Amino acid sequence: MSSNGWISDTVGACVAAGIQEYVVCAGARNLELVMALSRYAESGEAGEVRVFSHFDERAAGFFALGRTMESGAPCAVITTSGTAVAELLPAVVEAHYQQRPLVVVSADRPSRFRGSGAPQAIEHVGIFSKYVEGCEDLEWADTLTLFDGWSGKLPWHLNICIEENEAQSRLSKVRVGEIEAAQENINMTPVFDCIKNSWKGLVVLLGGLEPEDREEVWHFLRDLGAPVVADSTSGLRETLGKLTLVDGDRILRENPPAYVLRIGEVPVGRYWRDLEDLPKVNVVSISRTGYSGLSRESQVITGDITRCMRALGEISSVGDSMDHLKMATKRRGKINELLESLPESEPGMVRMLSVMATMGSSLYLGNSLPIREWNDFAQREFPYELVRANRGANGIDGQIATWLGATTDEENAWGVFGDLTALYDMGAPALLDQVQCQGRMLVVINNGGGQIFGRMPQVQEMEAEVTELVTNEHQHGFESWAKMWNMDYVRIDGMEGFDFEPGDKTTVVEIIPNKRQTETFWGKFDAIG
Repeated sequence: MSSNGWISDTVGACVAAGIQEYVVCAGARNLELVMALSRYAESGEAGEVRVFSHFDERAAGFFALGRTMESGAPCAVITTSGTAVAELLPAVVEAHYQQRPLVVVSADRPSRFRGSGAPQAIEHVGIFSKYVEGCEDLEWADTLTLFDGWSGKLPWHLNICIEENEAQSRLSKVRVGEIEAAQENINMTPVFDCIKNSWKGLVVLLGGLEPEDREEVWHFLRDLGAPVVADSTSGLRETLGKLTLVDGDRILRENPPAYVLRIGEVPVGRYWRDLEDLPKVNVVSISRTGYSGLSRESQVITGDITRCMRALGEISSVGDSMDHLKMATKRRGKINELLESLPESEPGMVRMLSVMATMGSSLYLGNSLPIREWNDFAQREFPYELVRANRGANGIDGQIATWLGATTDEENAWGVFGDLTALYDMGAPALLDQVQCQGRMLVVINNGGGQIFGRMPQVQEMEAEVTELVTNEHQHGFESWAKMWNMDYVRIDGMEGFDFEPGDKTTVVEIIPNKRQTETFWGKFDAIG
C-alpha cells in the first residue's frame, strides 16, 4: 500500500503490531487517523482490519475491552483531543486489572499548545497514570518508533500530535519496537503445602477463568476432592456437582478452614473480604494477573493457569476434613424450599431466569447485585457454555458496552444487568447495528435502585431519607429505552411473564421483582442456620 504521509504510516505500524480491530470516535482532530484507517480496512492488504464506531468514548472503550476479552488480541480506540481522551479512563482501569490489551490512540494538538488553555488542549500524556503499561508521545520526526517495550498483554497509550493542516506528504520512517512477552517462573510449592496440610481444613475459592483454562482446573478439582466455592465466571459452577459449597460464604465464615486456595480472578463472594480479618487462614492464590486481592499477607503464584495446573502433576484426593459439604447439603434444601415458596422475590426470579438463560450461547453478568445473586441462587443442573463479567475493578459502568464487544459475532447472547447499571450505559445500544442481534437478550432486573446497599446493616439502620440517597431509588422503566434503540421489549412482573422466546433482534427483558416477597425472602434467608 502506498504511503500517504506519516499519519498513514503510523496507522500501518499499529496494524503491524497486531492491532486488527479499532473502535473509532471520530472528530476533527483525528480525521487523518480515521481516513488512514479506513484506507487500510478497505484495501485488505494488511489482512482483515475491522473498524467499529461509536459517538461516546466511554462506551467505545468498554466495547473495545469486550473485544479483547473475546479474542485475546489487542483492540484500539481512536479518539480526538481534549476530554474525549479522559472518557476512556474507566475502561483503561478495568483493562489494567484484567490485564487486557486495550490500546488508546489519541489525536492531540501539537505539544506547543500544552498548558496554554487553548481549545481541546488538555494534558493527554500521563492521563492514564499507572493504568497503562506505557505512553508514547509522538510528533512528526524523521524516525518514529511505536510500542517499544509493550508486552502486548496490558493497556498502552499512543498519543499523536497532529497539526491543523497536516501535510500528507510529510514522511517518517515508522517502525514497531520490541514487543516483550513476560517470562514466567512458576513455583508451585505453596500449593503443595496446602495439600500436605489439608487435614487442617482446605477449601478452594474459584474465581473467573479464561475459557481455555477451565478443563485443566476441572480435572484438578475433581482429583483434589476438596470443597469448592465456584463463581459463575469460572464456568465450572454447574459442573462440579457435590464438590460445590452452597451458601459457602456463610458456612466458611462460621467454620473457617486453615487453608484457602484461590484459583483465577478475585472471587465475588463476601467470604473473600472476610479473609481480611482472618489472619490465621492461610491464603494461596494462583492468578493470571498476579493480584492478591487482599491487603493482608498471602501468597500469590502468577502465571498461565493451565501451565500451573499441569505443573502440579498427579494429585491425590484430600476430601472434606471439616464436613463443609455436609453443612452445605442441609442448606441447599432449605434455600431451594425458600426459592420455591417465594418465586416472585428477586432471588426467585433470578432462579427462573437462570433456567431460561440455558437457551443462550453465552452469558454476561453485570455488577453488582446480578452477579452475586446468580452465584447464590441460579440453577446448578445445566452448565452455561460461556460466562463473562467485568471484575477487574468491580465497577458498574460500561457493562452493556462490554457485553456487546465480547459477543459481537454471537447469536443468542444473554446479558443480565441491574437497573442502575443499565442507566449508566444507556447509549451503548447505538452499537447494535454493528453486532449480531439474532436471539440477543438484554435483561434488566429493575428493583428501583441500588438495593445491594439496602442489604448492608449500617444502611438498614439509617433514616429513610438517607437510605434513599444511598440506594438511588427511582421509578424509571425501560420500555421507552428499548423503543428508542429499536429493541423488542418484554416486561415480567410475575412468573407467568417468563413465557417468552428470543427473536430476530435484541430483546429487552425488564424483570420487576415483588418487593414484599423479596423482603420476606431475605429475612428468612438470613435466619437459615
